[in-house]
Amino acid sequence: MRFAVFGDIHANLEALVAVLEDAEDHGCTHFVCLGDIVGYNASPHECVDIVRALDCPVVMGNHDEQASNGEVLENFNPLAEEAINWTRANLTEPDKQWLRDLKLVRQVRDFTIVHATLDTPHKWGYVFNQLDAAASMSYQHTNLCFYGHTHSPRAYVKDNVVKGVPLSQLILEPNKKYFINVGSVGQPRDGDWHASYCIFTPQRASRGAEAHRVRHQYRPGQDRRRRSPAAIG
Repeated sequence: MRFAVFGDIHANLEALVAVLEDAEDHGCTHFVCLGDIVGYNASPHECVDIVRALDCPVVMGNHDEQASNGEVLENFNPLAEEAINWTRANLTEPDKQWLRDLKLVRQVRDFTIVHATLDTPHKWGYVFNQLDAAASMSYQHTNLCFYGHTHSPRAYVKDNVVKGVPLSQLILEPNKKYFINVGSVGQPRDGDWHASYCIFTPQRASRGAEAHRVRHQYRPGQDRRRRSPAAIG
């Protein structure tokens, strides 16, 4: 069994298709989505359709929440607000209802998934360092949790203390906690534009998490809603 764990698609259809194809090429048998399926880019409906068709565990992201309700936007800068309003107009009512029904936190087998933080998932806080990770880990009831939102792959490991380590290839040890950011499919923010996701192999003998980067075709004409990475998570 191999899980492809991905998130922060942000309506980037080309990147999503490339990641799913790469995951299948690497023998992934299961899929997990960490939210923010929509926002910024030009294909919100198409990306929702694909993720729904996977029939896989999914959690809600902040863009999924904002795009699926009709509330007045708060704490969004003008570019992000414009992108959300455009996305609302380009989602169907069934799309919006499906997004509204997503949970904030889920347990999948023996690991947890969340878009932002475990301590206050509804407030869409960021995990940028060991202190942020430690706050979430205090609410983490499984040894492993995957999250997104920062768009940068990173892993935090808790033994006696919490340490930040690069996410390349981790062998997960018993009696330690891991809080792993898989990066972003549709809008990476770590200086590498290739789509990012993680492959998790849960078998006890080789329990590990591997970072993967995927090249995809970027079509500026179709990707007309792309926004600055500085806009919002």
